[in-house]
Amino acid sequence: MRTLLIVNPNATSTTPATRDLLAHALESRTQLTVAHTQHRGHAAELAQWASTNEMDLIVVHGGDGTVNETINGFLPLPQLNDGQAWLPRLGVIPGGSANVFARALGISPDPVTATNQLIDLLTLDSDRKIGLGIADDRWFTFSAGVGLDADVCEAIDASRANGRAATPGHYVRTTVRQFFRAKGKEPSVRIEIPGHAPVDGVHYAFVTNASPWTYLNSTPVHTNPGTTFETGLGVFAVRSMAVVPTLMLARQLLATNGHPKSRNLFREDDVPSVRIVAAEPIGLQIDGDFIGKRNMVDFTAVPDVLAVVAPQPS
Repeated sequence: MRTLLIVNPNATSTTPATRDLLAHALESRTQLTVAHTQHRGHAAELAQWASTNEMDLIVVHGGDGTVNETINGFLPLPQLNDGQAWLPRLGVIPGGSANVFARALGISPDPVTATNQLIDLLTLDSDRKIGLGIADDRWFTFSAGVGLDADVCEAIDASRANGRAATPGHYVRTTVRQFFRAKGKEPSVRIEIPGHAPVDGVHYAFVTNASPWTYLNSTPVHTNPGTTFETGLGVFAVRSMAVVPTLMLARQLLATNGHPKSRNLFREDDVPSVRIVAAEPIGLQIDGDFIGKRNMVDFTAVPDVLAVVAPQPS
């Protein structure tokens, strides 16, 4: 088995000791090539190289952004897929701050434990085929969002560029600050889903491919608990920025068996596609990275498109 290990040395929780352990473990099982990312987009370039050279496995040690780049580097979009591309399997060893994709797959957030998991699964030759989402002609693994969530990601990206760590506390403070900045704005978003009446008056929305949508430290946050890697997309659209309804909704999102409901919430857990239209350009985030502002974004579910080395769903 020929393996490319992509390491983001600047990811939040990667360490030289963990990188050495992971490389040593993979070297004992595979023919290993190790590459460290050096700039934004480098993981995509490395993944494309691995596909071109028909490598069997790509293992990513980094955060959700590095995983997203990697997938977009080697997995062709459906409209560009002629069936000729070589598709390696994907393994993930968490190295970021949130690691939502890995944890949603049942991979341990601890890199050492996750390394042992990966080796055991490779020994068993156990793969899992999962679906992904497409937003703005880009794959996403667990979530995309417009409005508040994208504003938070934009602010976090800016602070990280200035050397500030993306800790859970920093996310919470940034979310509260961005919420009150957006609170007085008129809702400008419209949700269009095939077979449903359009939903107007939306302030912000999440489109998810898995549940949890994110984590607050070790606490999972569920916007669409019925959405999985094996279903369609989840849509979570909020039509109120009032403080009390927002706090009540937040409490439901953090509940162990949460099933968010509110008269100010539009929620569907399994749709094949959704279009979000905004009267004014609105921020878009994909897998936690701010992409830019858009007036319209189409989201599509693509089933059974990626082979990952991960535990089977329970």
